[in-house]
Amino acid sequence: MQTAPRPDNSLGTEATESNSFRGSDSSGLGSSFKEIFDALSSQIETVIRGKRRAIHLALVCMFAEGHLLVEDVPGVGKTSLAKAIARSVGGTWRRIQFTPDLLPSDVTGVSVWDRARGDFEFRPGGIFANVVLADEINRASPKTQSALLEAMEEQQVTIDANTYALPSPFLVIATQNPVELEGTYPLPEAQLDRFLLRLRIGYPDRDAELAILDAQDTSAVSPEDLEPVTDADVIASWSRALGRVHVAPELAGYIIDIVEATRHHRDLLLGVSPRGALGLQRAARALAASIGRSYVVPDDVKLLASAVLEHRLMLSSEAITRGVSAADVLASILESVSVPTAHGL
Repeated sequence: MQTAPRPDNSLGTEATESNSFRGSDSSGLGSSFKEIFDALSSQIETVIRGKRRAIHLALVCMFAEGHLLVEDVPGVGKTSLAKAIARSVGGTWRRIQFTPDLLPSDVTGVSVWDRARGDFEFRPGGIFANVVLADEINRASPKTQSALLEAMEEQQVTIDANTYALPSPFLVIATQNPVELEGTYPLPEAQLDRFLLRLRIGYPDRDAELAILDAQDTSAVSPEDLEPVTDADVIASWSRALGRVHVAPELAGYIIDIVEATRHHRDLLLGVSPRGALGLQRAARALAASIGRSYVVPDDVKLLASAVLEHRLMLSSEAITRGVSAADVLASILESVSVPTAHGL
């Protein structure tokens, strides 16, 4: 297993104290969290070119034990990203194509009568994997969408009064197309709140797209070609270890101030829930560790605020009429909330 080269600082934060967050993986290599993170990021970049920021944030989401909503047009690499993550962490991978006729039991599983045993046998659904791609999630009925609620929040499913644990790590990457909305069912607020991050991959820039065309016939890498960089147990142990990343009381207060401001803003009917505040703190810890720091700084919170909080906001009808977006509201809140000073931290 080779360690990937150090990435650039395209996320807008500097890596300091690069050796301050160290541990040992099951292979005995003693790699730091940052080294494992960089190796994963570098390998996935061989499949998804020119999207370092999206890959970085997707991995932050995984290590923060959250779930990812990718909202983008077809053909930008949503499925390839999910497959590449699954292959790189050595975990199991499932794809569930959400359609109007998909049943909840197709997602969670079903109990089937076994005549030989004279008892019911549980047959797991597509949700039983380390990485689950819920493709075009908004095309399934609300009843089927709700089958994911317990799984995403509690990492378990309950069928016929029996509870079955899901594997760890457990990451749902859901996709939806923001263009073709005919015949779709918008995700309700309770479902959106289960997603830690919402990302838009976007089109690659000109140089990256030229590289994609050049590699098509010569050096194209598919997710199936990837070898595991680490294993699922290491990912799970590092996710638990992220609780050691320090969050100063002043910085925790900064997160609460942002969340509180969303709950009282005149353009919002619904602000950020406590789950959103916890998610922002977890994601900030994972981001800080990914660049080699053992503590969170305000820039980590500000960088992640859009991806973590924006999809949790519900605009008022007056704001929609005025053409105000959730991004506009969040930007104004971040400008108005006082940032802790270095002395305060």
